Formats: sequence, structure tokens, C-alpha cells
Amino acid sequence: MALATVLFAIWGFLWAGYFALDGFDLGVGMLFLLLGKSEAKRKVLINSIGPVWNGNEVWLIAAGSVTFAAFPAAYAGIFSSFYLLVALLVATIIFRGLAFDFRSKGELRWTRVWDAAFAVGSIIPAFLFGVIFGNIFRGLDMGPGGFSGSFLSLLNPYALLSGVLFLALFAYHGSAWLSLKTGGELQRRAADAADVSLIFLVLSGAIFIVYTVFGTHMFNNYVNHPGWWIVPALLIASLAASRYFLMKRYSAAAFLASGFAVVMTVFFAVVGLYPDLLPSSRSGAFSITISNAAASGYALWLMLGVLVIFMPLVIGYQLWVYRVFRSPLLEEVVMNDEDAY
Repeated sequence: MALATVLFAIWGFLWAGYFALDGFDLGVGMLFLLLGKSEAKRKVLINSIGPVWNGNEVWLIAAGSVTFAAFPAAYAGIFSSFYLLVALLVATIIFRGLAFDFRSKGELRWTRVWDAAFAVGSIIPAFLFGVIFGNIFRGLDMGPGGFSGSFLSLLNPYALLSGVLFLALFAYHGSAWLSLKTGGELQRRAADAADVSLIFLVLSGAIFIVYTVFGTHMFNNYVNHPGWWIVPALLIASLAASRYFLMKRYSAAAFLASGFAVVMTVFFAVVGLYPDLLPSSRSGAFSITISNAAASGYALWLMLGVLVIFMPLVIGYQLWVYRVFRSPLLEEVVMNDEDAY
């Protein structure tokens, strides 16, 4: 049980890393057509994440791998419950990746097609991640034979609200990134987008919290272990700090604070779920937990060893990439760069 708890914590850390990193990628894509009113601006937007987006998605692969290797029953439960949603999510992520390379390879009309693919391939995954995790927070219709709900049952109000919350969170995080990586008019418009996104984030977040209190068991661990209230407290503080830094034009601090808010959002969910991975809305007896979903002790130790060896390498490499490409982008520079997307 102790080893499974460690892997569960690492699983949560990987999801936090993914949403904090690829979250601003998705946010930039969501704002792409809104802020990219000219080809020069669209080039700045897409090239602001061009060197880092594929590295950010490594965290998604790592989170999926840990689920598969450490908690295979949960992995099977996720795919059997969310098959269509996951298929759509993967398809849109693939088209989003293709848009990076193909938008600059053809005629203007094809560039517009791939620009739309980039935007849609950012909006839909962000929303679907919210829908999937919203259903997990709420509890799935699982009995002795596993998930027995319909596809439409997954599109319940709480899950749709979670999708809107994820959209607002990533849009805000992406705006903070653009305030760091751009200048001039584009930077000012990114700041305006951050203000609007924050309003939607606060409103959807408040409704989400009320719905969560009365419609789920996510707060049980917080009531039973009051020390964990530090997590939502840090979440609120980091959002407030991010807004303050944006107002003062401390762009790097604002982006780091918004990223920390994303991490605390995931940790809030991880603490609320424990020890469940896929809770059942019928009875806790049918829930998939870290105990009944865990692989053998050998497999858990092997996965832990792999993570201890390779995760520092991944983190070190990504820090190096962000350092190399830390400079803001200017429209005239990007337009004259033959290697730009």
C-alpha cells in the first residue's frame, strides 16, 4: 500500500507537470485566432511555443505510462469508460501537432486550414480533459461488471462545467505565457485576454467548488485531514499573485505563478481522490482504488526505478530548452526567419 501511494503521488505529479506545461500550449492555441489578426502575429504566437510544445507532451506520455504500468486496472477502466472521448482527444492532439509543420508548407488557403486545426486542436483537448476528469471527480456509473453508463451520461452538467473550467484555466495560463514571450500590441492584447480569462476562471471555479461540495466526495479528505487545506489556499494565493504580477508587468513571475496555480489545481484533485483512481457513484465497493488497481510489487518497484532515473533527465533537458529559447519574439524577426513555422 505504501509503494502504491508513492506511485499515486508521482502519478499526480506527472499530471500536474503536463497541465502546467502543455496547459499554456493549449491556451496559446485557444487564443490563436483571436489574437492572431495578421500573419506576423500568428507566426509569433505559434513560434512562441514551437521549440517546447513536443517536449511538454512527454509528460502526458509519462502519466499514461505510469497509469498503465503501475495501475493497469485503472488504465483499462479509463479506456473502457471514456473510449470515444479519449479517441477524439488523441485525434485532435495529432492534428494540432501536424499544424505546426504543415501551416508553412502550402498555399495561403491551406495555411488557414491548418491554423484552424491548430486552434480547434487546442480547444477540444482542453475541454475534453475537463470533461474526463470531471466525471472522475463526480464518480462513474460502475458496478460489478465495470462501467455501465452511456456516452451521453458522461456529458453531464458537472463534467461540462469542469470542461469550461479547464478552458478558462488554460486560456489564462496561455495569456500569461504570451505576456512573457511577446511585446508591443500583442503583449497588451494578451494581458487583456488574461483579464477576461480570469473572470471566467473565477466564475466557473466558484460554481465548480459549490457543485463539488454538494455533489461529490472530493472534500472528505480535507475535512478528515485539515492540514491539506494548504493546497486550495496556495491555489487561490498563486492566482492572486499572478494577477498582481501581470498588472505590474512582471511577466516571468506572473507566468510562474499561473503555472503554480495549475499545479495546485491538480494537487487539489489528487488529494480529494485518494485513495480512489476511478470512484464509483454507486458504491465504494465498486471503485477502482490504488489498492485493487496496483500492479505487482515487482512492477511497482521497476516503474519507480525508471522514474527516478529518467525524470530528472527529462526535467533537466526541458529546463535547458526553456533557457535557450527564453528571449521574447518580435514580429519582424519571425517573419524573416526561414525556419519559423
